[in-house]
Amino acid sequence: MKSRELDFRGIGAALKEHLCLKKQSHLLAKGDSLEVIKKIPDNSISLILTDPPYHATKKKNIYGDTLFAKDKEYLDWMAEYAKEWRRILKPNGSLFCYCDSSMSARLEVLFSEEFNILSHVVWTKPNAPGFDGWKGKMKKENLRQWYGHSERIIFAEPAIEGNLHRSPFGQYLREMRKKSGLSGHQLTELTGAYGKVNHGGAVSNWEAGRNTPSREQYDKICSAIIGTGKVDSMLPYEDVIRPFIMDGSKEFTDVWNFESVRPYKGKHPAEKPIDMLKHAIEATSYADDIVLDCFGGSGSTAVAAHALNRKSITIEIEPEWVESIVTRLCALDSAEGTVSSEDSLETIELKQEALF
Repeated sequence: MKSRELDFRGIGAALKEHLCLKKQSHLLAKGDSLEVIKKIPDNSISLILTDPPYHATKKKNIYGDTLFAKDKEYLDWMAEYAKEWRRILKPNGSLFCYCDSSMSARLEVLFSEEFNILSHVVWTKPNAPGFDGWKGKMKKENLRQWYGHSERIIFAEPAIEGNLHRSPFGQYLREMRKKSGLSGHQLTELTGAYGKVNHGGAVSNWEAGRNTPSREQYDKICSAIIGTGKVDSMLPYEDVIRPFIMDGSKEFTDVWNFESVRPYKGKHPAEKPIDMLKHAIEATSYADDIVLDCFGGSGSTAVAAHALNRKSITIEIEPEWVESIVTRLCALDSAEGTVSSEDSLETIELKQEALF
């Protein structure tokens, strides 16, 4: 989609001074992600999939995890991210934010100022014996509460002002329908979008944000509204409908069963499994969409996005992990034979300028 390519180029230009890697489908920026994302243009990101410091775990080998003395300091910091995430996400974009179970409730309330919270996903980490950390080693008789063996993922969409569903698409449809001069009943008649109860129309549900139309239904909406002669054009389906692509062969509930990444030399302490990241990206974005990870770590989000033909923007603050991500992403292109001499030269120059 041309609009995604234009957005990607615009982001690359905006982040130029921070870039360590600039390739056809990848941008890697080094720096404090809260400052970096302030330079990203409005409504240019389709999906944010990110894993910030948990604060509650207090791991010294994870940058930022011990930075805050009080919970409020951490929550204030995350509130700044939420505002920026809302600004840079497209109206039909999605957010996945990993967090510790002890902080998830407070983060949900915080995020609800800017987002509609759609799901609270529980990642169970059903690891094999020997790879299950303290779960297998600890003395269960010493427990004084249920052992926290899960991590949480808050899944959300941008919200508009108002109550209940606060749907950007609902607002857009209502504005276009009124501009066309059609009533909700008339649009229902023209599209044949009747509900199953009392022959009611689906248009009112769409405008209220309770659900969204299929591609076929949206095509009928566009034809009806443009057909009045009062509206010249409607946004493409990919720019207005939040994707959620699912079937019964995948993890379709809010309980996810993906094993943790097993230890290996050079593993990031908070590394997430590629299969889980691909699952999230595939369900909630379209091909060529732009996926942002503000806490790049191992670079796995970019790798997963690459495998699904999405563009990626990764931000990482620690030089050793920046260098690791550069190596990992360049290896992807080398394996596929897609590295041009110009691309390689630009990457080397950026790495020399920004890495150290």
